[in-house]
Amino acid sequence: MYNEGSSDPRPAIATLAIRNVDAVVKERLLVRAARHGRSMEAEAQSILSEAVAGDREKPEPNLAEAMRWRFAPLGGVDLELPPAEFVDVPPSFDPLSLSTPMSSRS
Repeated sequence: MYNEGSSDPRPAIATLAIRNVDAVVKERLLVRAARHGRSMEAEAQSILSEAVAGDREKPEPNLAEAMRWRFAPLGGVDLELPPAEFVDVPPSFDPLSLSTPMSSRS
C-alpha cells in the first residue's frame, strides 16, 4: 500500500484499532511504553514492526516444507515401498504402426 499518484516512495500510513484488549495486557503495555519513554501507541507500533520485520527476510516455504514443519512434532513414518514393475508393454511410436487403422490391428 503506497501513496498512489504521489512521488513519495514511502508507504501510506494506515490506522489500526484493536478492540477488547485485556486490562492486564493494556497495563503491561503502558508500563513497557513508560520504560521505553514513549506513548502506548508508539510502543504498540514498535512491537508490531519488530514482530513482522523478520517475515520479510525469510522466504515463504513451499508446500512440502510447510507440511514437514507442521507435522514434524508428530514423528515420521517409514513406509515399505513395493518393487517397481511394468504394467504393460510401452506403446510404439513407430510411424508405420501409427498409419495402420485400428480395426486391422490384431
